[in-house]
Amino acid sequence: MSGHKASLYIHFPFCASLCDYCDFFSVAENNSERFESFLNAVISDIEYQLDFFKIDEIPCAYIGGGTPSVLGKKIGILLDALKKNPSFKPVEFTVEANPESASEEFFSICRENGVNRLSLGVQTFNEKSRAAVKRTGDVSLLEKKLSLASRFFSDSLNVDLITGLPYQSEEVITDDLKRIANFNPSHISLYSFTVEKGTELYKRRKKINLPDDDKKDSLWLTARDILEDKGFKQYEVSNFAKEGKECLHNIRYWRMEGWLGAGPAASGTIINDTGSAQRYTYFTDINAYIKKPLIHTAHYEELDREALIKESLLMGFRFAKGPDEEIFKKRFGCSIADCIPETLLRWKEKNKMLFLNGFLSEAFLELEKS
Repeated sequence: MSGHKASLYIHFPFCASLCDYCDFFSVAENNSERFESFLNAVISDIEYQLDFFKIDEIPCAYIGGGTPSVLGKKIGILLDALKKNPSFKPVEFTVEANPESASEEFFSICRENGVNRLSLGVQTFNEKSRAAVKRTGDVSLLEKKLSLASRFFSDSLNVDLITGLPYQSEEVITDDLKRIANFNPSHISLYSFTVEKGTELYKRRKKINLPDDDKKDSLWLTARDILEDKGFKQYEVSNFAKEGKECLHNIRYWRMEGWLGAGPAASGTIINDTGSAQRYTYFTDINAYIKKPLIHTAHYEELDREALIKESLLMGFRFAKGPDEEIFKKRFGCSIADCIPETLLRWKEKNKMLFLNGFLSEAFLELEKS
């Protein structure tokens, strides 16, 4: 497997405080020594994986969470180690930040050490909506940090927004996007709010003013139309970009090109030449990870040919361009049209991306019959 490329995802599982709606693995903690121990474990983990999977190039990297910006200047420990690794050659290197913890020092260290794309979690400017889901950071702070982020990442700023939050309306969405436009982001991730089981918000979902499904859809479509009017092109189910500013890391996911995962809850997928894949997912145990950050302690699974075809369709049709036909044919020895001819014929004139679940359930049924 020598000569392989794989992108890299690092999961930083710490936050200053936890939002009620979040179902990503994270803990509320701000311990400088523990952060350092964690980062050293991540560095060891990545070095081991590169050798184990014989990866000689990381073309894209993404540090998510959690809230990587709570690291402050400590992020330099990780960035410095990555920079020294000969396999680490990312064309795109993204770090996530939240306004309440992002500082000028954090942005500066990131920019000086090879990070060339920032993703800032704004979600909404509406105070009432933010309070309803216990999202910290007031509106004046949001604008201050957006201004700072756009200074350091003027050509490569992504902003996360959520529609369908409590107390949102078309007017609120319009105002959110108008304010965001002042900071000239090149990419917007636009998510429709979902109350996930197991979250704090799920326990009190009946006590808050959540819009119904039709209203949620209407709010998202309002935002989509405004973004398209502002020159953002929808290139994936939840992602919009100015020309040439699509997220390369995510595109590799949607094309099912291999990736390494490091950190508790992170998952990696290495595609084999035989049309199958190895997947590993770390357990959500920070102490165990710090003690022994090796992929042999992760949960392993093999994706056989059918499972990988399904996942390639699932991920590929999230993408406006659809799955990469060349990669698909090379990997599986057949075209997509060979695999699901009837489904493609039925859906010829329909928007597969907008009605993805319906399209995929038909495609999977056809695959299982063949």
